[in-house]
Order: sequence, then structure tokens, then C-alpha cells
Amino acid sequence: MKTIKIGGGQGFYGDTPLPALEMARKVEGLNYIGFDCLSELTLSILQKDKRRDPQRGFTLDLLALMPRLLPIAHERGIKIITNGGGMNPQAARDLILATARKLGLNGLKVALVTGDDVLARLPEFMEKGYLLQNLDSGIVLAESGLSLEKVVNTNAYLGANFVAEALAQGADVVVTGRVTDSALFLGPLLYEFGWQLSDWDRLAAGIVVGHLLECAGQIVGGNYAGGWQDVPDLDRIGYPVAEVNEDGTFVVTKTPDTGGLVSWDTVREQLLYEVLDPNHYLTPDVDADFTSVRLEQVGENRVRVSGIKGRPRPETLKVCLGYEDGWMSEASILYSWPDALAKAQRADEILRKILTANKLKYTEIRSDFIGYNALHGPLASPEYAAELNEVVYRIAVRTTDEKEAERLFRELVPLGLNGPPTATGNFPRPRPRELLALWPSLLPREEIEPFVKIEISEL
Repeated sequence: MKTIKIGGGQGFYGDTPLPALEMARKVEGLNYIGFDCLSELTLSILQKDKRRDPQRGFTLDLLALMPRLLPIAHERGIKIITNGGGMNPQAARDLILATARKLGLNGLKVALVTGDDVLARLPEFMEKGYLLQNLDSGIVLAESGLSLEKVVNTNAYLGANFVAEALAQGADVVVTGRVTDSALFLGPLLYEFGWQLSDWDRLAAGIVVGHLLECAGQIVGGNYAGGWQDVPDLDRIGYPVAEVNEDGTFVVTKTPDTGGLVSWDTVREQLLYEVLDPNHYLTPDVDADFTSVRLEQVGENRVRVSGIKGRPRPETLKVCLGYEDGWMSEASILYSWPDALAKAQRADEILRKILTANKLKYTEIRSDFIGYNALHGPLASPEYAAELNEVVYRIAVRTTDEKEAERLFRELVPLGLNGPPTATGNFPRPRPRELLALWPSLLPREEIEPFVKIEISEL
């Protein structure tokens, strides 16, 4: 039975490239490495980058990764799939080609998948009568009061079939914008095994492969809540590899001779990560039933996954709008023992009165006492408050005006002498940050998929 080896080389924009490089060198018979760089908010951030510089808008990880990975992958026949193209996949493609040319990697084929960016078509969709109803609030876009001028990006979530088609055209590297995280891994399986797009159980199996690998270090003991103390050598963590069979069963393992852990517990923890309804994990490719998944520890750092069931895919694609949503500013000051929390709370009382007296128009104010309740909020226990050695008082505000956001820090600074004692901390003056918000919605797939393009470039 044919088996394909796929590695998860990146879990987020900013992840370290070292485990992927080690995987490419050490894993025998490795066929593919998928690099998942995007989140919903990442696209809006990348669009802001592109506004500042038309040559940007892709994940800058590619600058550090590609010069080191391409020679290894080219020599060993490993294909690379990345959604690091972000909001400018054309520029990402050009960067990879330029890098390969400089390295003398003749014959390398790079595929570009575009069509997810539908910002320019947003007025068209509204004219056609699509409500673009917010999936969280139920509000219709036209009735929301949101000006389309504030929308910075609109991206549809594409499926794995476009990745598979790029591979079928001979690509060694596939660069995309917003395809689903799992599509980076299901795409190679569609291509290699020739799975039919109506074979729901096998498609669901490929989605589970992708879901388990997409966060890279998180399935091999990173961020592991079930026993992090016992995970060995996280300083040299090995990223995950799936050995996938044609029937859809697979084994999750990791790069040999590395740190980390692949166990029944680490796999099931990742399986449920960011899953709202395990009965219906909806993707553009299939409705996967995660409750059907069976896990079995079959060796050291080896977990077998089987029994996966799927249902027909939805007729709509998720479309996410990112839009400008005001300004945020924050400021902090540190108080030491004794009575560190009481001092910080008094500082908050004083500062809020000052902000009111100065008639600053903040639409939201949030205060946190770091070391006490910044994570636990109202669940923080006051029983330990008196024992705290130090507390950082942090205040954050939201406003529609950048200049009013700037005022926050200036009003906090006098507390160094005019507030409770033991105030300290050499905190840098933060600059106001533009806030971005998300508007998730749905559109019929026939409005998106016919416009997707695949371009192949060869050195």
C-alpha cells in the first residue's frame, strides 16, 4: 500500500525555521512539508504591510527560510507548500524564484495560487444581493454601519483541490494566499492518491492529517497542558510527520533524534484544538466528523489514527473581512511589596478620575493587574493578594481618535510622584496601535472558485 510522508514545518507567522530544516535533513523518504503561516488577523496585518510597501504583504519568514530550505528540498525531492503568500502571493513567488535562481536550482517549478483575495469584488457581491451576514452576531453587512472604505481585506478560504492541481502541473513549491490550513496537507494526498472529491471519508482523513500537523510544535509536546513537565528537550523540539496510507489511515510521528513527544495525549489535545463542533468540522472540502477518530499508541512517538468519517462538503465558502476598528493605547507602571496590589488598584482609581476630568472620549477602558488577574480575571483569588511581591498595573483604552489614544501615557506618568509609593519600571512609551476587527461570513462557492488561477513558473 502506497504511503506518503508529510511534515508540518510551521505553526504560525514567526515560528522558528530550525525544526523544518532538521526535518528536511533527517526524515527518510519525506515527500512534502507544509508551512501554515496564516490566521484570520494575520491577513489584515499583512495587508497593512502591503499598503506601506507594495512589495510586501507576504510573511517575512520566507526571507529566512527559503535560502536554507530550498537546496535541501531540491536535492532530496521534497515538495514545499506554503500559504505564506498572504496578501501578496505574487511577491512571495518572485522572492522564491529569485532565491532559487541565486542558488542555481535549475528546473525548479513554483506554482502560484490566487483568487482568495476578493476585496475588489465586495461591492459586486452586495449588488448581487448577498447579505454577508456576520457568522457571530447575525448582523447583515449593509445594516451594520460599517463603511466599505474601512475594510482592508476580504479573503475567501479556498480548498485543497487547487493545491492538488498545482502539484499535478509539476510544482515543486506551491505558494498560496488564504487556503485553509488543512488544505496544505490534504492537497498532496488528493494528488498522490487520486482521491475523488466525493470520497468523503478519505477527504475527512486528509483534513484530520492537516488539522493535526498545522500547528507544528503543538502536537509534539509544545504548549502541552496534559503533562508539559515530562516533555523532553523542548529546546531541540522535532516537528511532526504524518505517514499517510492510501486508505486514509496514518501514523503521526516526528523527526528522529529530536526532543518533544508524540503520544496519545498530545495528539488528542491537538485534535480538539480550535474545534467548535467535533461532529461537524466544516471545511471547503468536506464536513469531517472528529468524533469518529480513533487513536492508538503503536510505538515510541508513534500514534496511529483511523476510523475517520466525513459528510458532503458545504455549498458555501467562508469569507473573512478585516476592517479598521479604531485605536488602542496602553500604559503600565510597576508597584512593589508591601501591598503591591492595593497600590496598583489605587493608581487605577486615580487615573480613571483624571481621564474623566480631562474629558477624554475613550469608548472602552480595561485595567489589568499583572501578577494577579491579567489571565484569570474575576476568578483570581484575593487570598494570595497580600503575598504578591510585585504587580504591574496595565491600562488599555480604545478610541476612534489616534491623538486621544496618545494622551493615555502622558496622563499615567505623573503617578510616579502623585500616586501610591514604590512606583517603578522603565517602561517604553508605547505608540497607539490601529485596531483591526474581523467580519466572518459566507458566500456561494460558485462566486469564488471559477476565479481561482494557478500559474507555474520554471527556472
